[in-house]
Amino acid sequence: MNKPDYKNWIPKWMITAGIIGIILSLVLLLIFVFVLHGTARIIVSVILALVFAFMCVYLVWCIFANNKFSYDGERKLSKSIIDGIAEYIELPDGATALDVGCGSGALSIAAAKKNPHTEIIGCDLWGKEYEFSKLLCKENAKAEGDENVKFQKGNATSLPFEDGQFDAVMSNYVYHNIPSRDRQAILLETLRTLKKGGTFAIHDIFSKNKYGDMDSFVKKLYDMGYEKVELINTADGKFMSSKEAKRMFLSGSKLLVGKK
Repeated sequence: MNKPDYKNWIPKWMITAGIIGIILSLVLLLIFVFVLHGTARIIVSVILALVFAFMCVYLVWCIFANNKFSYDGERKLSKSIIDGIAEYIELPDGATALDVGCGSGALSIAAAKKNPHTEIIGCDLWGKEYEFSKLLCKENAKAEGDENVKFQKGNATSLPFEDGQFDAVMSNYVYHNIPSRDRQAILLETLRTLKKGGTFAIHDIFSKNKYGDMDSFVKKLYDMGYEKVELINTADGKFMSSKEAKRMFLSGSKLLVGKK
């Protein structure tokens, strides 16, 4: 049986972009130092030197984060997060669940493995910016021996599912990547597909600049009749240490869980 390949949340193109940026800025810096003279040379050299320094820092961060998230690395932070979210997905036999933005299928498969007598559906647009695909998800599920998980294309902003279709909905680090002025509306679109009495576990970077006031959103869900809603900080030792979170710009990581 082949080993599953969940890829890395820091795609290779980000590291490649850092290398290209360093080389390009350094080459331009050397060229303009000899071509320009006087004030123009000083200004351009300072700008390019700053770009070069920024790209060096960017590349170091990408390599650091790539190593932390790698399923083959020592830390395996992505696996720790996926397994942590899956713990909140407990389903009765015959139930169905939806994983929004399933990527390489890691969370869908983890939930399917934990709930073998259910059906898990993972949906994603599988954009070009990541190395994920529907085929990759299916191959990973096969490698893990999970036959109760399916994958289909779907947009998180307008899901191709009926109201109240699922017994559980879940997601991991998806919505903050979607350009939007109202990410709370995207959360509501996911929760639209949840049955009355169903549970949800949504993990993301719930910072105020990305989501607005999440405490008000929790209150809104209660006002809508949700039975239980909780916003749990996962960057304080639950899924990752606070030190790791700061270094990887994940300090706003929280898990929105509850019951409808």
